[in-house]
Amino acid sequence: MTGRHAKQPSGESGRRRRPAWVWVVGAVLVIAAVVAGVIRIVANSSSNRIVDAGSPGSPTTTSAGSAADGSPYSGSSVAARPATSAPEAATSVPAAATSVVESPPAASSTQDGPTSQSTLGRPGTPTATVMPPPASQSSLTNASARTTTAAPKVANYPDDTPAKVPGAAPCIALGMVSSLENQNLARAAAAAYTAAPRSINGHCVQTTLTAQRTGVAAAAAASGFAKLKADQRPVLWLPDSPAWLATARAAGGPGATVVPSTGTIFARSAVLVAMPQNMAAAIGWQDKPPTWRQVFDTAADRDAWAKAGHPEWGTFRFGKTSPLVATSGIFGMLAEYGSADGVAGPVVPADFTERSTAAAVKKDELATSHYMATPEHFLWHARQAEDAGSVAEFLSAVVVDEKSVWDYNRGLSSNDGITVEARTPPKQKLVPIYPTDGVYQANDVAAVLNGTWLSADQQAAAADFTRFLLTKQSQDLVRANGFRDIGGIAAPGPSAAGGFAPTVSSVADPAGDIVTAVQKSFPDVRKRARVLFLMDVSSSMSGPVATGVSKLDAAKEAVGKSLGYFAPDDQVGLAGFSNLQGAGITPGTVAPIAPLNASRGTFTTALANLDTVSQTPLYDAVDKFSAEVAAGYNPDMINAVVLLSDGRNDTSADETAATMTEHLEALHHKSPVLVFTLAFGSDADTEALKGIAKSTGAHYYDATDPTTISDVLGDLVTSF
Repeated sequence: MTGRHAKQPSGESGRRRRPAWVWVVGAVLVIAAVVAGVIRIVANSSSNRIVDAGSPGSPTTTSAGSAADGSPYSGSSVAARPATSAPEAATSVPAAATSVVESPPAASSTQDGPTSQSTLGRPGTPTATVMPPPASQSSLTNASARTTTAAPKVANYPDDTPAKVPGAAPCIALGMVSSLENQNLARAAAAAYTAAPRSINGHCVQTTLTAQRTGVAAAAAASGFAKLKADQRPVLWLPDSPAWLATARAAGGPGATVVPSTGTIFARSAVLVAMPQNMAAAIGWQDKPPTWRQVFDTAADRDAWAKAGHPEWGTFRFGKTSPLVATSGIFGMLAEYGSADGVAGPVVPADFTERSTAAAVKKDELATSHYMATPEHFLWHARQAEDAGSVAEFLSAVVVDEKSVWDYNRGLSSNDGITVEARTPPKQKLVPIYPTDGVYQANDVAAVLNGTWLSADQQAAAADFTRFLLTKQSQDLVRANGFRDIGGIAAPGPSAAGGFAPTVSSVADPAGDIVTAVQKSFPDVRKRARVLFLMDVSSSMSGPVATGVSKLDAAKEAVGKSLGYFAPDDQVGLAGFSNLQGAGITPGTVAPIAPLNASRGTFTTALANLDTVSQTPLYDAVDKFSAEVAAGYNPDMINAVVLLSDGRNDTSADETAATMTEHLEALHHKSPVLVFTLAFGSDADTEALKGIAKSTGAHYYDATDPTTISDVLGDLVTSF
């Protein structure tokens, strides 16, 4: 072995020994840093102050929906008011706007006193980053939040410098695409920017924003947004980590030139492990945070809760997002690679070629209950489980960002990452657990695209908006929306409600080649799936969709395409369900669950031969086939049913919704089989399908527009 996890000489017990002089020099440097820190604290104690940004609110915009030209790319729109008076030149953009910003701007002479800047180390190397204490002692505060470090100070960010008068119409179209995780902040920043007069080369500015899953946006960026017309393509991309810039550029398409290698960081949110408070207390992590290795080892211990005195909580249910779709998925897997040999350290390219490291990561992945596309999906289901009786039925711990913890604890949840449901706060709030060997940060970044479709005015407007993101006014919004500003400071309100630690050991952003290596390794190391596709073949599936084919044929095509997401050793099967009056389910299982590399031909032939029958025994079919999958339950695989239906329970069979639900919940506790549901067509019983998914801790997907089924099913299978 040649990588970081190569075998050490005998007697070293796997530890990395360092020469004595390294320890001496390190001790001297630590002492010097402490002395310097004390001097700074004393010097700043009377001049700096913490700015409480207050409670966040939804941005008010002058228009919403599509852009003025009807562009489907637009999610919301706000514009600076045009004027007929003489234009004013755009304010110049600081040099920092053209590269990744890793520290707050220098103190302005018109602001309060100076501030210290954090320094980030190489990928995988923890470095201290100052973060704020809660406004008052919170029951959620963890061990690291109870340190006695002096209160950190908000940096002296420059004030915004808008135009004296707004530019004239027509306004410059500044299209932006954000991640789902930072969309509210992006909308608030866009609204604040256009609320002040702007004049870029004599014109006003109109912003439009679309929020997408980060992995989906990265794929679009990699193609140069080829599916969109030139006038609908974005000018700015605001992913929640620079890692996605590397992903888009490494895809080998137009993204290599369209997407810049760097951008401007304007907000931060630590990626950590979140747990229900009672579980964190029971396992002792609320008072004594673990290392990442301890997290992964505990998740893999099927008796973890029994050992902690809570056998009623069942197995340790550990949730992760896919690194192909979400930033928390990338960083969770990096933490696995970084601690694969039991000793935390930087992730290096050789780690991805060492068999022992890959085997260790693959073993860690076996502890994953299942994957989801976004943190919001996990937290929505956690709230559903609590409402049903116990959050432990769905979640023990999940890798998420701090901002998501704050949202959950104040009662916000979303089943799609876009539509937010505001409710009373949960009884069991989440506790953020900061592993002691360092956490990565989701550093939200603004990247001005290099597309040929951009005009000089659009590039200038994008540069000016990027400048605005680093101003006091924008950084106030960052903190108000539950993020840490670029200096690592969060507002007291979110800090208290989210239980944020005042200081964390932060890990630098991974290099681009490390990010792409993580994503390429995922199909090989992820937990394998054991899935039964359960397809409605009632007579209504013979109806046409907009493309001219029948709903059944459209569903067949989508299922066939979805096989491309599975690995050869994933196990996949197929069943159809309908029935004739007074008869049993037909055709039933047409391709038994088997490894895909040996059964693809059988599966595709059976899929092609499916035909419509008559009635829709929805409840009976879900009950029957979920039990069959549970009978072959494999704890080292994700056991699931993918249900596609276009209707409602319409049958002579006597199975009821209540009986089905009772059986599903009993199965879920003993041998958890996830039943993912997909509503296909406008006549689907969406409420019944949502209820089925909810009772098993799985997710409901909406393809009531039948033309979207391929994309929706492609999204669904990221759970495997």
